[in-house]
Amino acid sequence: MQPAIIFDMDGTLFQTNLILEPALDRTFEYLRQNNLWSGAAPIEQYRKIMGVPLEVVWKTLCPDHSDKIREKSNHYFQAALIEEILQGNGALYENVLPTIETLSDSYPLYIASNGETAYLQAIMSTYNLERWIKGCYSIDIIPSKNKSHLVEHIMMEQDIDNGFVVGDRASDINAAIDNNLIAIAVNFDFAQLEEIKKAHHIVEKFPQIVDIMNTYRIRILEE
Repeated sequence: MQPAIIFDMDGTLFQTNLILEPALDRTFEYLRQNNLWSGAAPIEQYRKIMGVPLEVVWKTLCPDHSDKIREKSNHYFQAALIEEILQGNGALYENVLPTIETLSDSYPLYIASNGETAYLQAIMSTYNLERWIKGCYSIDIIPSKNKSHLVEHIMMEQDIDNGFVVGDRASDINAAIDNNLIAIAVNFDFAQLEEIKKAHHIVEKFPQIVDIMNTYRIRILEE
């Protein structure tokens, strides 16, 4: 069976930091206007937990709010994120496009993300990632909201029995290890060394992933 590569989206392929602050500012301004928040938007707090399921995000950022208010806040935030993307305010990390184009010649590529489906589709369509990505999967489809379960789902649906997970947070590394895949961590904006140190490989620049893949291909040929 041909190995597959499963990528995280936020902080791995997409520079979420470029749109995070304006979208979060707009969301908490909405809450202030409705007398549901005072003070600045908790941007630094969000940066620390970036990559966790959205339910956890809003329980962390708005611990004293009701589930209904959190749900409304997330809906407003998602709309703001998508608007920022469509306005061209986001970006992929440097060399992501040529790298995934190169990798797609030898491996089927997938995305496993904690982001919502509409948000992911906005990124996919804006950068025409469908050219190389065979499937983009949101945590929305997994009742447990656990990324290890999402990767397991992708493996079962796509008949994958070996390969790699590329991501920047503990959930990505754990998803690889829990499913007996190779974990590659990207040490970008939201990555925290304590979370990614368990990865089999850590890269500072996206094209280094190609070198790692070539190393594994040589090993397989030599066996």
